[in-house]
Amino acid sequence: MSEKSRIDIDYVAKLARIELSPEERERFSAQLGQILDHFKKLSQVDVSGVEPSAHARAVFNVWREDKAESPIPPELALMNAPQKRDNQIVVPKVVDDA
Repeated sequence: MSEKSRIDIDYVAKLARIELSPEERERFSAQLGQILDHFKKLSQVDVSGVEPSAHARAVFNVWREDKAESPIPPELALMNAPQKRDNQIVVPKVVDDA
């Protein structure tokens, strides 16, 4: 691992809110350094003729047409509800009265 790839593992651990033992600090520092070295190798690849993209293959207009449809019947919507009352799902109370 090159010296430029060394990172402040204590700072990273603080950001992640984790405590590391001295052995973990050494191991993770080396592993993160290897990852940074790999990114350096990737940055050397010539991509001048490659168009930027968000997907591996072209995706066009993935949205469906917005049209009104008939709603799901309440019996079907509540079919798997463990408890139901007046076409509503009954759930345990999670907020006490203030």
